[in-house]
Amino acid sequence: MGDDQAGAHEQLLAPFSVWDGRAAGLSRSALRSRTFEAPFHGVRVPAGYVRSTADLCRAAATVLPPGAAFSHVTALRLHGIEVPWRLAGDDRIHVVTRERRLRPQRADVVAHFCGQRALDVTTAGSLPVTSPAQTLLHLSNTLSLEDVVVLADCMTRRRRPATTLAALRDLVGATHKMRGLVRCREALDLAVEGTDSSLETRTRLLLLDAGLPCPRVNVAAYDDVGRFLALPDLSYPELRIAIEYDGDVHRSDPATWRRDVERRQRLEDAGWLIITATADDVLRHPGRLVHRVRRARARRGALGTP
Repeated sequence: MGDDQAGAHEQLLAPFSVWDGRAAGLSRSALRSRTFEAPFHGVRVPAGYVRSTADLCRAAATVLPPGAAFSHVTALRLHGIEVPWRLAGDDRIHVVTRERRLRPQRADVVAHFCGQRALDVTTAGSLPVTSPAQTLLHLSNTLSLEDVVVLADCMTRRRRPATTLAALRDLVGATHKMRGLVRCREALDLAVEGTDSSLETRTRLLLLDAGLPCPRVNVAAYDDVGRFLALPDLSYPELRIAIEYDGDVHRSDPATWRRDVERRQRLEDAGWLIITATADDVLRHPGRLVHRVRRARARRGALGTP
């Protein structure tokens, strides 16, 4: 390789199109060498460059039309939002354009068209990406109502939320004639800010679907003299009933398990009833969890308990 081509190699340390590589002086044989990899047709990256979705998107961006934005599942990953179970296996790169004629015609990219006058686009690490609210709207057409609620909850987590329910509702309220819009509106009526996990959300929806009152989410519990006790996952504070979800981390992390045991002991000492829920309770045997919650509410004399 000549000095000019060696210099071009040093300059092209980020993703670039084959066209730009040729313009920079790289030969066809150099572009086909092990120095580079081809994550997309007509794109080259330094060998070993792609280690994340963001890296892959930076590579794709070199050949996308102006105005295109990363969307759908790709947008979730760029925003750091948990991907719904049903879409977790979709590792393809999704993009959306405002004009149908601008959709990239590439086999290695999933291209979408959104005819909204104001497609809500932001940035993630300098990459153009649909906002969380726009992404929720796009995915509402392919997900069940429950999954859309779970996704909205994921976007508005207690820790490091990607957006707010107000922002989600604002965009949905300003959107007309879009597939999935009605389902998205229904989901936002059921969504709650400040959750900690998807299965906690599914537990809440399970109880609602059984006709039980909606439990409170992460509401602080205090004793009779106003001292803080704990932050139950779900609760009926007026009845002193807490519903705690036990995930796999409780088995794999002894420190977390010990903290949870001590927290629950504080609640029980203050007269709270603790109901523990697991994935099996929520996904395989929901009836037994519903029964336990109904029984606990009855023990506390809840009026109108179903």
